Amino acid sequence: MIKFLSILTISLLFSCHNQAQVNPKQQAVINANPVEVPLQDGKARAYFASGCFWCVEAVYESVKGVDESISGYAGGFTENPTYAASNTGKTGHAETVEIIYDPELVSFSELVDVYFGSQNPTQVNGQGPDHGSQYRSIIFYQNEAQKQIIEQKKASLAKKLDAPIAAEVYPFQKFWLAEDYHQNYERLHPENPYIQKVSIPRLQKFKSKFPALLKDKTQH
Repeated sequence: MIKFLSILTISLLFSCHNQAQVNPKQQAVINANPVEVPLQDGKARAYFASGCFWCVEAVYESVKGVDESISGYAGGFTENPTYAASNTGKTGHAETVEIIYDPELVSFSELVDVYFGSQNPTQVNGQGPDHGSQYRSIIFYQNEAQKQIIEQKKASLAKKLDAPIAAEVYPFQKFWLAEDYHQNYERLHPENPYIQKVSIPRLQKFKSKFPALLKDKTQH
């Protein structure tokens, strides 16, 4: 009985921790109305958290219709977050990428497919070797249509895998740009051991699964 209660307590703590320190400030973020980012020069923006942003940035930049992906922080309640502060897990933020894309070439729905197809969708509070609420999975919606797309795909995947999907669904509020040295990190530092052992294999696995979504070799 004591062993059972210990396991139950751990399970409850693990489940609660997935909500990234649910407190009044964090709950206000979760309950807020979404902010819709207007098109700029015909380009839209989308926001995804899926573990280390070095990995996610590289994945999305391989997708046709994506102009750029930028590393930063979102989903929390702390103003002007830094990498050091985010790593404490106390800011509420998760490492997030801003995707700048051409909606004529790739849809938000397809970007969500990329999201789920490039991660372990059942891993709670992290991806691969990266653990903590700052690495949790979040998909941000900017309007009700996007929210419905996310929820439908999440439910479909849960049914397919017969397992809970870890990704949280948040209204987008604000994207905080990460420090300069994080931008394009995989491309600029291919010799980094983490890049070689974690980021590149994750990217290659995604490419092998979704060849139809990849840019032509002439595109960068």
